[in-house]
Amino acid sequence: MQGPTASFRVSLSIVVAVFLLGSSAAAAHGLRRVVSSSSDEPCNEMTLYYHDILYNGVNNTRNATSAAATKPTALSTTHWKNGTYFGMLVVFDDPLTVGKALPVAGEEPAARAQGFYFYDKQESYTSWFGFSIVFNSTAHKGTMNLVGADLMDDKTRDLSVVGGTGDFFMARGIATLRLDASEGAVYFRLQMDIKLYECYV
Repeated sequence: MQGPTASFRVSLSIVVAVFLLGSSAAAAHGLRRVVSSSSDEPCNEMTLYYHDILYNGVNNTRNATSAAATKPTALSTTHWKNGTYFGMLVVFDDPLTVGKALPVAGEEPAARAQGFYFYDKQESYTSWFGFSIVFNSTAHKGTMNLVGADLMDDKTRDLSVVGGTGDFFMARGIATLRLDASEGAVYFRLQMDIKLYECYV
C-alpha cells in the first residue's frame, strides 16, 4: 500500500508529464504559449451566433441542422408534467455566423458547431453541451472544443473552451452564451462571446 508521499509523487509525475507533452507538442508546431495575466485581457476573443434548427419530423427536412437521437424518458413526461425532455439527446451540425442572420443559399457560415447536447435535469430545462467549432474560412482554420452545462434559466451561462487545433491549437478559455432569439422549440439563436486566456501563436 502506498503512503501519502508516494501518491503525491505519482500525481506530481503525471502533472509534469502532461505539461511536458503539451510543451513538446507546441514546440513541434513552432508555436509559443501566451497566457493572459488578467481576465479583462484575453489573448483572443470573438463573437459568433449559433443557429439551431431542430428537425420537427414534418416539414423542415431541408433546413434542419439538428435532430433528436433519442426520445425523452418516460420519467420526464409522466412524473414531471412540464415535460422537460429529460434524457433526450440531440445531435447537431449548426452554422455559426459573425452577424445574426442565417447564411443565404450558397453562402458559407463562419464556422460550424458539430456535436451534441442532452437534457439532464428532471425539474427544469437544463442541458449539457459537448461540441467542436470547425473553422474552414479565409479568417480561421482549425477547431475549438467546448463543453459544459447550459443552465437555461440563467440569462448568461459559460461553457469551457478545453482545446483546439490549427489557429486555436491547445486554446483555453470561456464561451459565454445568451439566448438571442427563438421560435418555439424548433429554432434558437445563441450569441457566443468567446474569450481565450491561453493561446499558442
